[in-house]
Order: sequence, then structure tokens, then C-alpha cells
Amino acid sequence: MYEASFSGVIKTILIVLLVYFGFKILIRWFGPLLLKYFMRKMGRKFEQQFKQQAGQYQSGKKEGDISIDKKPKNKRNSNKNVGEYIDYEEID
Repeated sequence: MYEASFSGVIKTILIVLLVYFGFKILIRWFGPLLLKYFMRKMGRKFEQQFKQQAGQYQSGKKEGDISIDKKPKNKRNSNKNVGEYIDYEEID
């Protein structure tokens, strides 16, 4: 059976605190740099997607051309013989 010595417990607590504060300091120094890197990367990705979509939209069209997209007409045949409509009044 193992017994924990006081010096072993103190060493463990000090190591845990050192790792915690060291990580905290590293994040404070390098966190903004990492954030800038990922923001630039995401910005480039969004810009590329925007250019790709704009290119698809403008492909084959010259500047100044006008195009009007119309909705197709819906040809729904409703059944008018559903039933009789009854108008009623509420009684208080």
C-alpha cells in the first residue's frame, strides 16, 4: 500500500499550478496571433466563395444587360365542389 508524503502532494500541486498559469500566459500571448490567423483564413475562404458565386451569377452577361426572371405560373386546379359554406354567428 502506498502512502502520500507531504512533499509529494506539495510537488504535485505546484506542478499543476505551474502548468495552469503557464498555459494561461501562453494563451494570453499567442491567443491573439492564433485568432488573427484563423480570421484571415476564414476571410479568404468567404471571399473565395463570394467570388465563385458572383462569377456564376454574372457568367455570360455583359455589364449593363438586364434580365428579368419570371416565376412559372402555377397550374393548380382546385376542387370547387368541396361543400357548402355556412355563415354563423356566435351567441353569448
